[in-house]
Amino acid sequence: MLACVVWLTGCASVGGPSVGTPPALPPQWTGEAEGRSQVSVAVGVEAGVADDWWRAFGSVELDALVARAAAENQDVAAATARVRQADALARQAGAALLPALNASLSANREARLGGSAQASGNQWGAGLAASYEIDFWGRHGAGARAAEAQRQASLFDRDTLTLSVSAGVADMWLRWHALHERQRIAHDSLANSERLLRWLEARARAGSASALELAQQRGLVAQRRRDIASLAQEMAAAHGALSLLLGEPIDARRLASGDGNVWNALAEPSIGAGLPSQLLVRRPDIARAEARLAAADANVEAARAAMLPSFTLRAGVATGGSRPGALFDNPLYTLAAGLAAPIFDAGRLRAGADLAQAQRDELLADYHRSIVAAWTDADVALQSVAYLQEQSLAHAQVLAEAERALAWAERRYAAGAETLLLLLDAQRTLHAAQDGAVQLKQARLQARVAVYKALGGGWTAPR
Repeated sequence: MLACVVWLTGCASVGGPSVGTPPALPPQWTGEAEGRSQVSVAVGVEAGVADDWWRAFGSVELDALVARAAAENQDVAAATARVRQADALARQAGAALLPALNASLSANREARLGGSAQASGNQWGAGLAASYEIDFWGRHGAGARAAEAQRQASLFDRDTLTLSVSAGVADMWLRWHALHERQRIAHDSLANSERLLRWLEARARAGSASALELAQQRGLVAQRRRDIASLAQEMAAAHGALSLLLGEPIDARRLASGDGNVWNALAEPSIGAGLPSQLLVRRPDIARAEARLAAADANVEAARAAMLPSFTLRAGVATGGSRPGALFDNPLYTLAAGLAAPIFDAGRLRAGADLAQAQRDELLADYHRSIVAAWTDADVALQSVAYLQEQSLAHAQVLAEAERALAWAERRYAAGAETLLLLLDAQRTLHAAQDGAVQLKQARLQARVAVYKALGGGWTAPR
């Protein structure tokens, strides 16, 4: 038996495999490497994202909604329950490292069947039995480490989901208010179009406006009404998505109580991007992938150790008697040691080790992919902030010129120097410019939400 132990020790190694080298990240973000000054203007150069990053937008309403989502979101509640499950599994796996002790108490009665009621006798018994498997090859220790790593992974998974929910609430809230502001602009444009239509109808009654001009203006009024209905539909969808994130319905009338003041008062915060390499400790999804990889390493070690002999110690005390009073008169004890080694299992244990190794290789690839994906998310989000800043600077001139063009077209049309077609075109241009300005501000704010999320949202690993 000793020779078998030595031989099996040489056939299987319990050492864990190397975790490999993570992908190298660039020393700078793409915008900084290309020398775009907009990155340093739009995004702070100092590293550091607060864990309550949404407060930087300056909205008490948004603060309350994010806090409400963290407490009521059902996906977060389910993730918290999975953390408790993983904690129980970790305690269960750790129990295998300690001895097991069982107590027993029995009572039985024997009697003959058929004709004689005389009892053959009563028997009472009690006993204690202890067993302990020496973790000579580290199988149980590896199982405990795997369960603990899975527990950590569940914590990081919950944190990842919490960050996604917070970012989702902020993103959808910004979308709803942007749609509300665009709807307000559409109502103002509709009022102006209806005012011009009434003026044209008066001129038509006086014979100064043609039926073509009336038809064109009525078509523009109908288009504005269609735009308002379309925006209302989008707002309803955004309201539903926001309610789902909050875990309960939310009153849309409370969201609209600001009448545009909420939107106009929103701040566009600067964000500390830091260095790309800091993503390795900032992102909970990377920490989750790393924890899962650590669990897989431990599973490989446990699977390899399962192919080696197991050594178990047993001890017990038992007693019995024909009456309760004599139960402890003649106690007996037993001591035993056993060595068991697998000889033939048709390759089951080897297949288990190969499976654990293949799963570990998959999780290693997933860990490396999560690092690259984190850098891509953050870099794209930072570049979006810079490019949207450039677009907004150019669009500000577009809006100013559209306002001047409409004022000029109204004066010239009233004087009879221009056709209605030019005036209608100026109206459309101004409405599109005003609507585009709101959409660009929405994109800029949502891009900052994306940056906060991509940089980890101020997450720090639990100690």
